Amino acid sequence: MTHLRKMMLEELQRRNYAETTIDCYIRAVEDFSRRFHLPPDRLGPRHIREYQAELFQKQKLATPTVRQRLAALRFFYIKTLKKAWSVEETPYPRKTHRLPTILSQEEVARLIDAARPPLHRTLLMTLYATGLRRAELARLRVSDIDSQRMVIHVRGGKGRKDRDVLLSPRLLDELRQHWRRLRRKPSVWLFPSRYGRSSDRPITPKGIYHACKEAARRAALQKVVYPHTLRHCFATHLLEAGADLRTIQVLLGHGDLKETTIYLHLSQRHLHATTSPLDSLKLKDEQRNE
Repeated sequence: MTHLRKMMLEELQRRNYAETTIDCYIRAVEDFSRRFHLPPDRLGPRHIREYQAELFQKQKLATPTVRQRLAALRFFYIKTLKKAWSVEETPYPRKTHRLPTILSQEEVARLIDAARPPLHRTLLMTLYATGLRRAELARLRVSDIDSQRMVIHVRGGKGRKDRDVLLSPRLLDELRQHWRRLRRKPSVWLFPSRYGRSSDRPITPKGIYHACKEAARRAALQKVVYPHTLRHCFATHLLEAGADLRTIQVLLGHGDLKETTIYLHLSQRHLHATTSPLDSLKLKDEQRNE
C-alpha cells in the first residue's frame, strides 16, 4: 500500500486539495483495502458495491459520509490508477435533505458552562462566536487574531478560501485568558496540541469533537450536539437577531447563497413572521363556545 499511497498523495497534492480532504481520502482507500485484505489496485466494481452496501447497512454511516468515501475511491481509480469508473455500476447515493439541530441560546450557554477543562470552554466559545468549522478552528494561528480590526483571519478554509470572521470583545477576552493559561507560549498555533511532542503542533479536529461531546454529556442536553451544531447555531441566531443572509454567507464562507438559505427554515423570527391560515378560520364549534 505504501507505493500506492504515495502515488495517491502526489495526485491530491498536485491538484491542491485541502489537507483535511487529503487525509479523509487516503484513510477511505486504506479502510476499503483492509475490508477485503487486498491491495486496492486488485479490487474492482464488485468490491466497491459490496463495500458501499456495508457502509449503509452494517456501519450505519450517514449519506454524506458514504458519498465522501465513494469520492475518495473514484479519485483513486480514475486519477491515480487511470482506470475507468462506471457511475451506473457504482452510483452515488441520493442526498438526504435534513434540517440541522439548533440549540436555543440558553442551551448554548448550558453547553459552554458545562465544558471542562477551561480549554474546552474556550474552544466551544470560539466555535459559537465565529461559526468556524472544527478543522478551521484547529488550525488557527496566533497571528490570525487581529485585535486592532477585531477580526479573525481564516486561512485556507473549505475550498482553499480565506475569509475574515467576527472577533467579539467577549471572545477576545476569553482568548487572552487562554493565552495566559498556557505554560509554554506557542510560536504558531493558537490551540496547540497537549499530546504532541511540542506545543507547535495544533490540536486535532477529533480533539475538538470530543470536547464538544463531553460538554454536551455534562450539560445533559436532550439534543444530539456536534461541533458543527454550534456553526448552525451561530448562523441561525445571527439571522434571528436581524443579520441579512448575504452577511451570514460571507461569515460562513459559503460559495453559494443557496447554502445559506437553509437558515431561513430554522429561524424562529422567520417561522413566526407568518401566521397559519388556520388562525383566520371561523369554525362553528368555536363560535358556539364564545
